[in-house]
Amino acid sequence: MQSDTTRDWGARRRLTRAVVVGGLGVACVAACQKPLFPEKSPRSQFEVYDTLRLQNQPLEIPDEFGNPQPALRARLTPQD
Repeated sequence: MQSDTTRDWGARRRLTRAVVVGGLGVACVAACQKPLFPEKSPRSQFEVYDTLRLQNQPLEIPDEFGNPQPALRARLTPQD
């Protein structure tokens, strides 16, 4: 004969499994959505301004090994 505590543990395990499986299901569904901001869309009004005047700076430049790095120096230098 089972005691009341054994039944409580079984119910808790089932509840815990249901919560974990439900959480994983929600995470999988949320991960399949398209990104909030498309990669090709402008990041700010300044980027749109520069693009319209053909003065846009590249976002990334390759380093000496060919790996893409942020082009901070080119984007932050003052333009005359």
